[in-house]
This record gives sequence, structure tokens and C-alpha cells, in this order.
Amino acid sequence: MCPDNSGRNTIAMVLAGGKGELLVPLTTRRPEPSVSFGGKYKVIDFVLSNLFNSGIKKVYILTQYRAYSLIRHIRESWGKWTGLGEFCVAISPETSSESEEWFKGTADAIMQYLRFVESSDADYIAVFGGDHIYKMDISQMIDYHQKNMSDITIAAIEVPIEEAKRFGVFAVDSDFKVTEFSEKPDNPKTLPGKGTCLASMGNYIFSTKKLIDVLMEGKSLHSDLDFAKHVIPSMLKNGDNVMAYNFCDNMIPGMKDEERGYWKDVGTIDSYYEANMDLLHVSPKLNLYNYEWPILTNQRNFPPAKTVFDTDDRCGQNINSYVCAGCITSGGTVRRSILGPLCRINSYSLVEDSILFEKVTVGRHAMIRKAIIDKNVVIPDGTIIGYDHDEDRARGFTVTESGIVVVSKNE
Repeated sequence: MCPDNSGRNTIAMVLAGGKGELLVPLTTRRPEPSVSFGGKYKVIDFVLSNLFNSGIKKVYILTQYRAYSLIRHIRESWGKWTGLGEFCVAISPETSSESEEWFKGTADAIMQYLRFVESSDADYIAVFGGDHIYKMDISQMIDYHQKNMSDITIAAIEVPIEEAKRFGVFAVDSDFKVTEFSEKPDNPKTLPGKGTCLASMGNYIFSTKKLIDVLMEGKSLHSDLDFAKHVIPSMLKNGDNVMAYNFCDNMIPGMKDEERGYWKDVGTIDSYYEANMDLLHVSPKLNLYNYEWPILTNQRNFPPAKTVFDTDDRCGQNINSYVCAGCITSGGTVRRSILGPLCRINSYSLVEDSILFEKVTVGRHAMIRKAIIDKNVVIPDGTIIGYDHDEDRARGFTVTESGIVVVSKNE
């Protein structure tokens, strides 16, 4: 981890209010940053761990949509076990905003809590999203911002042209100074000599005074003030120093070269499923076993996972899988799957290529394939999921075009 002086003049504002509409039904009762990932974690744990490991010790988490589960997670993990005192504060416009209005844009969210920025003695403000999976030493991005005397530095990553339409896309000069920026363009510009585009990760470093100035100016023009739609184009028009930071240049302690540049937007069911399945590779690009850059979360006092029974026709076994604490695989088989805490897999059942959230119970003789099962769901004995998609849909399950079946709590 980085020394504290790396981020001592920086405070962070984490945008964690997204509905995650493309993740429904997983986000029917929770915001996207509160969705489970990798069994024991929440999506927001990744950005918070990056900030903490980078030496940034003052973080405001701006919540909004169905914020209860997220705020509870923050309170019970980051607000308690770390002993960090005021490391992070979760605030919501539903209860805390002076205007009592929901955020109307990403920059509007910061504008509503500009008093925290104005009252700080921070030189820099890190504005980061709370809904992506990656590891990043943010102090390196701050150093880059300082070196280039930037007004804003935007974290950027190369993406295939067919994916670029979902992002803000840059054109840059040879020094990586941004010359053009387009939000979700129909015809995104590619990098010279490449078939890829330079896309915004939605993570920004601002010099504090500049952030205050652009927000005050922008709010007078746009009630739905947004960084990508309004702030960045306005800064380019005004001649401000807008720099792109190549995320592939970022290296954290303990990282192998092949892990460089791993970043996942888990905003759809398919991308969420794929990012989880990435973890099961022999050498995953997202290495959760790097103890020099840990992903922190709520370490609850659950017993170890265990398997039960070992006879010819009844054997509890977990194969090529992530199995969290408190799970019992009792005479069933789990292959290439992720089991959240306290799951129970009963005898003669089979779970393959699936993600089970916390406290899922799978009944005897059940068969589950390529499915995501939400928290506390009980799968009755003999149930078959993922083998006949017409039948899955008839039972009210969500089925994606790629064949992922989602079983949520209200089904």
C-alpha cells in the first residue's frame, strides 16, 4: 500500500447512487454499487479499497437510489471494522440534502454537497464512480495531475470500437492532452493506427478551485449538470488543461504485468456474469489473492466452508469454484461457480457455471446451470434451472440473450 502522504491533500467523492437499470432484477431492491461480487464483496468495495490503499483517507459516498442496503454495508464494514473513524461518510439527498432533491446529473451530485469541498483544505478532489471492478493506485494519477499542472485529469482506457458507444470517447495529442471529447458517440474516433478508442472510466482528479469554479458556472446553465455532457466540453471550450491518464500505465504493488489495465464495467447482466467468471481462471487478471493490495470488505464471523458426505452416489464437492465462509455442500456438486456466504447445497444437486448470492439454499436433486441466484432464495427440491429457457421464462425468471438465467427474490 502507498504511504499516507500520497493522498493527504486529496478528498474523494464517490458517486454511488446509480439505479443500474440494465442489471434488473439484481438492482430491483438495491443500487448497483451494493450488488454482490466475487461472493463476499460488494461492487463498491473495489473503489473504496483503491482509495484507502492509495492513502486517501477522507471519502464522501453520495448515495441515492434505494440506499439502505449500501449505507448498512458501509456502516457495518468500512465504518466499523477498519477502525478508521471518519474514513468515509455515506450521505443521501433523500435525507441529507438541503434541497431534498435527488441528483440530476453526476456533477449535480457534487454540486449539492459542494460545502464539503469548500470547507476542506484539500488541494485536489477525486471524483470516482462506485460501480466498476478494478485495482488502481490513485496516487499515481494524482502525481500525473500535478506533473502536468492539469485542471482536470480523466482516467482513460482503450476499448474496442464496438464497445465505445457506451462511453465518453477522447481524442488526444501526443502528450495525452485531450483535444476532443464526445459522450456516447455514434461514430467514435479511433486512436491513430489502432482499431480501439480511448474511453473515459468516469474517474476524475480536479484541482479544488477549478472544480468549484466550473460547478458554479455550470449550475447557472444546466439544472442536470453532468461531467461528461456539460463540464468536460465546457472546460475544453474554455481552454482549460484537460489531460487523459492512461490506466494501463498504472501499476499497484504485487501486480503481475498481465494484470495491467484490468477494468470492468459491470452495468449489464452479461458483463457482470463475465467479470465474476473471470475470477475462476487459474491466473485471473483480477487477482484477489494479492495481499499487497487487498480488497477490503465486511469480515463477518462466519464458520469455515465445508463439504459433507463421500460415498459413491452422494459426495459433497466444490470444483474450480469460489466458496465463501459458512457454506455447506452436503452431498451435492458445485462446478465453476461462486457461492456467497452461508449457501447450502443439498444432496444429489448440481450447480454449474453459476453465481449464488448470500444464503441461497439449493434443494435435493436440483440442477442449476449458468444462473445468478439472488440473496435468500430457496430452490425447491427437484427444480431445474438453465436447461430449458422457455420454461425458465414461464416461471418468471429473467433470461438474457446469451442464456444467463436470473432468479431474484420476488420470484
